Amino acid sequence: QVQLVESGGGLVQPGGSLRLSCAASGRIFSGYAMAWYRQAPGKRRELVAAFAGGGITNYADSVKGRFTISRDNAKTTVYLQMNSLKPEDTAVYYCKFSDYRGDSWGQGTQVTVSS
Repeated sequence: QVQLVESGGGLVQPGGSLRLSCAASGRIFSGYAMAWYRQAPGKRRELVAAFAGGGITNYADSVKGRFTISRDNAKTTVYLQMNSLKPEDTAVYYCKFSDYRGDSWGQGTQVTVSS
């Protein structure tokens, strides 16, 4: 089983930046993927950014050019650098770990963009 610990959320003004972290621990085997999702009040959870196969990254259209997903050398910690934040980016951000056993989710971290 994999445990995910997220950090880095908070309150930021429009145009500001935040960096989220997600550390995975436990029984981790090769062939896994990690991604960031978010869920705003009253809305469905949506994909924000992900590592696809071969290290290729995917982004939601709404965050392209503003958000960057990255990972450490061990590939068990992923980051989400969020720049030029907008009020519509306000949501709970979740980290997801996927492998042959299924999906594991972090507890979520709140990001609020407001003046």
